[in-house]
Amino acid sequence: MKSFLLILCEVLKDLWSAAFPNSHLNGFVSSQWKDMGWQGADPSTDFRGGGFMSLDNLLFFSKRYPKTFQQLLYKKGGRKATWEYPFSVAVVNITFMLIQMLNLWSGKPRSWAAVCFLRILAEDEMAFELLYCVAFKVMDTLWLAMRASYTEFNVVMKATRGQLEHELAMESVSRIEDMPSYTLH
Repeated sequence: MKSFLLILCEVLKDLWSAAFPNSHLNGFVSSQWKDMGWQGADPSTDFRGGGFMSLDNLLFFSKRYPKTFQQLLYKKGGRKATWEYPFSVAVVNITFMLIQMLNLWSGKPRSWAAVCFLRILAEDEMAFELLYCVAFKVMDTLWLAMRASYTEFNVVMKATRGQLEHELAMESVSRIEDMPSYTLH
């Protein structure tokens, strides 16, 4: 059986390849990770609240929706400015926000959005990962629309959560792809 550290290294290498396909990573611990918004040379120290699930979600996003992933990472077709959010900090925070919003640690839903999500999850085992991708895109859109600064990160996250809760509770949404904010490619 592979050790957790070995698995972590493999996943990080896969993520690097998805983010920077034409650039060689000079080792697991490298200042190159800062190019993706990690706070230091060792991205494994940045997971905190979202844990390994954050990394797994981001890797899913990069492989399932490479065009949208690249657009968000590089701000292709968008605006890149000094007031941008750190990409990888958002990775962890979005995962943590979804876990809280859906009451995944409590074992039972405590909101209508969580109940609706569980219905979707019963039909699609990848629903959480898909919702993560939608949440990242919503957060990015709101960030840009609000011209938010780093100190307003929590305000944007709260707005993102509100929009996701609203959309999950819509009668017309029976799968993640039905959400109005599902604009991934």
